Amino acid sequence: MATTVADEKKNIRAIMNACRDALPAGRAAAWSEIVERKLLAGEPYRSAPAIVLYAAVGNEVSTNRILADAVQSGRAVFYPRVDVATGTILAGRIRDRAELARGAYGILEPPASAEPLDSKKCAKILVCVPGVAFGVEGQRLGRGGGHYDRFIGQIGREAISVGLAYSFQLLDRIPETGLDRRLNFIVTESAVHRACEAPLPARRTRTEGGKPGWL
Repeated sequence: MATTVADEKKNIRAIMNACRDALPAGRAAAWSEIVERKLLAGEPYRSAPAIVLYAAVGNEVSTNRILADAVQSGRAVFYPRVDVATGTILAGRIRDRAELARGAYGILEPPASAEPLDSKKCAKILVCVPGVAFGVEGQRLGRGGGHYDRFIGQIGREAISVGLAYSFQLLDRIPETGLDRRLNFIVTESAVHRACEAPLPARRTRTEGGKPGWL
């Protein structure tokens, strides 16, 4: 029986989740700090008046330092809230991490009453995206729900998407379907990789040989 894309994704997801879960907490924290500082030093972050973050689960790369800097510097900060009924992400604005509460799938989310993200009112939006594994050309393997793929597609061409990951999560190839969205940058503790020319829709990519896309 031929292996399907879904089978490939399931196998990679299982292996990479196990690898990430096996990271000692101290090492994950140290690498997360490096990743966050690389993002904060980059032009896409410095020039973005609005930023979408995520609440890390387990050993995912943290975004707490990014949140603190964004709030202190006056940026509009949004976090995703999953509408379980429709399977879509609705981003809500917060001004303090204490506003987040456990929501769908046990992940911290903004309240339903939070000011929604209106991409038409934002000249530039930086979207930080978690993932299980990433490809050098911007491919991303998430938890399997497709929420971020739909979200990135809905925000529009002015959004710049950045995957935050550890270097071992960056693979030469990630299986894709026509519904998958590629990211513009991948930031790890060892390098910043430009994957897609920003801003561009999925699949129109240009590789940079692993060289940093900003610094």
